[in-house]
Amino acid sequence: MSDYKNLVVWQKAMELALEIYKITKSLPDDEKFGLSSQMRRAAISIPSNIAEGQSRHSKKEFIHFLRIAQGSNSELETQLLLCENLSYLSDIDIESGLSLCTQIDKMINSLVKKQYSA
Repeated sequence: MSDYKNLVVWQKAMELALEIYKITKSLPDDEKFGLSSQMRRAAISIPSNIAEGQSRHSKKEFIHFLRIAQGSNSELETQLLLCENLSYLSDIDIESGLSLCTQIDKMINSLVKKQYSA
């Protein structure tokens, strides 16, 4: 197995985490310890779980951690949709975040399938 930093899905997840940190700065102050914090934790969880799974050097554990990352990705997608419904973020920020979530979900699915066939 290669270094997790070489995985395109990890790189894309890091991009998403950075994006979420930037856009959550514009959430209302009363969401600082609520939605903003939750979104940041979910966003951080995605590349963190990919890295942890890759570092375990076990196909079974890697798949397990990829699935956890995928769950965090879905959680973040839900939170972005909530922000959209509450008009907390711009349409551009929402679309950018959702697009990255979709890309990451597809990449994780592909990587899981690759692990099963390897």
